[in-house]
Amino acid sequence: MKSESENLQFKWSRLESLSSLELWEIIKAREAVFVVEQQCPYQETDDVDPHSWHLTASLNSELAAYVRVIDPGFKYKQPSISRVLTLEKFRKLKVGRALMNEAIKFTEQTFPAMGIKIGAQVYLQSFYESLGFEAATEAYDEDGIPHLDMIKPAKKNR
Repeated sequence: MKSESENLQFKWSRLESLSSLELWEIIKAREAVFVVEQQCPYQETDDVDPHSWHLTASLNSELAAYVRVIDPGFKYKQPSISRVLTLEKFRKLKVGRALMNEAIKFTEQTFPAMGIKIGAQVYLQSFYESLGFEAATEAYDEDGIPHLDMIKPAKKNR
């Protein structure tokens, strides 16, 4: 029997190829999690959105999770995975690991031999370590939430 995370439908898009409804769903989800839920008033949409790949993960045609992959040179020298979220009603299904695995696979294929850098919330450090990321900095404050930079080293050619 398939788990719910195996039923996820992934879709990669550049900002300009998203429909207005798809963009609205993404912005609504990002604001719900990062501004309202985390009680963190900040400019959630930013100047790297046009330089990113946007991944939506849907379950039964409903947005369940989202992440973006920022092109190298816009946030860090290497590509970066950010705005990782699972909407509250889908969290018990543990779709975050499937979402991150898809994002990592895409990033490593699109930007080979560069590694991946993220700014992770400290409470998720062990989750990201389980995906191959290593702490690269001490904890720091970002918008009132403890973060640390983490890097997934580039895959070695065999």
